[in-house]
Amino acid sequence: MRLADSLQILCVASVAIVVAIFLADGGAAKFGTPADAFTSLGIVAGLVGTDLLLIMLVLAARLPPIDRAFGHDQAMAVHQSLGKPALYLILGHAALLITGYALAENVNVVAETWNMFTTLPDMPLAFLGLALMIGVVITSLVVVRRKFRYEAWHAVHLLAYFSVLVAIPHQLSVGGLLRDGAIARYYWLALYAAVAGSIIVFRFLLPVIRSLRHRLVVDRVDAVAPGVASITLTGRKLDRLRATSGQFFVWRFWADGLWWQAHPFSLSSAPSERGLRITVRGLGDASKQLPHLKRGTRVSFEGPYGLFTENARTSLRVVLIAAGIGVAPIRSLLETVSFAPGNATVLLRSHNLGDTYLVDELTDLCRLRGAELRIIAGKRPQGVSTWLPADAVRARISLSTIVPELESSDIYICGPRPWTDAVVRDARSAGVPKKQIHYERFDW
Repeated sequence: MRLADSLQILCVASVAIVVAIFLADGGAAKFGTPADAFTSLGIVAGLVGTDLLLIMLVLAARLPPIDRAFGHDQAMAVHQSLGKPALYLILGHAALLITGYALAENVNVVAETWNMFTTLPDMPLAFLGLALMIGVVITSLVVVRRKFRYEAWHAVHLLAYFSVLVAIPHQLSVGGLLRDGAIARYYWLALYAAVAGSIIVFRFLLPVIRSLRHRLVVDRVDAVAPGVASITLTGRKLDRLRATSGQFFVWRFWADGLWWQAHPFSLSSAPSERGLRITVRGLGDASKQLPHLKRGTRVSFEGPYGLFTENARTSLRVVLIAAGIGVAPIRSLLETVSFAPGNATVLLRSHNLGDTYLVDELTDLCRLRGAELRIIAGKRPQGVSTWLPADAVRARISLSTIVPELESSDIYICGPRPWTDAVVRDARSAGVPKKQIHYERFDW
């Protein structure tokens, strides 16, 4: 909790600092005329918007402190929520500055835009960065994102790094706030360097070093159902990864047609020094090839990530709820999570019994550990936001009627985003505190 609070304070402080930089440079006195007011507001919008962009990049850099404090799911939720405000501020930065300069020079905004583009140093790069940023934010909208293949969306999203980089020169060459020799300039450059260093170390260097050290390879591929397979990986000194049940890695399989793509998959059994196992469902072009991997295929990875673990526990009782391939981390948790016999319930949700994966393993684990297993099958009713099948909705069944001890339980939920959100709403309406609800959503 202290770590989470400290990181939140640091983020708020970073925004306050950039505003203070503007004020320390005499910004408060630069509102005397309409032209000055527009220009000053544009500068502040640009400073705050850029700061939010850097925070977004840090949240996506998978830094261990952020992962320990918030978990990957929550960090990325905040990352996504900052996208629109950051874009609006950067757009406001451009519009306000153009208006302010146009008023000062007594020309229209079209003429001023052209003048800025052609006469001010590094402005073409700034406009390019803005265009790229607009593209990234638009493709991140859920409605738009679902029309893209993951690989295409991911390629477009990488342009976010480029959009930030190409905007740096104009920040240093246009205007006097970040002039050469000013303390603000050194702070701004240090901020960029810290963010870039975090991305390089934790997104690139550390994964490469760990992958080379542990030498993971595919040991076995077992069919679970049509299009679903469990992949067992072996390597060296895997205990040093300190992975725990419920966590996920980002995997890259070095096989034809797969090596250039990386995808997140959760562990589907408890990790050990001997090996790791994931269970995947072929939903995209790449994942459809995974059940056909050859033994000995090299594997590189990032991780482990996530707070979907025993460490999040607050209660003696536990409820594990999964839909579809979300059963993977639930199955690994069931293997190691601590509870007394009779104090655990496992709920599997599917359209029909054929969509329930790893059910034999879960049945054996529940019998061995004294947990109750329930399979809830059936299609959801149309036009109703619920995680339950239509017959259960008509019978007024809810999560609290299925699990009477719900309020005194920790609830782990894993499945598609809309379904997971519906389970969370059901749990919250039953009076379960937020701190007892833990979830991972299969979405991108």
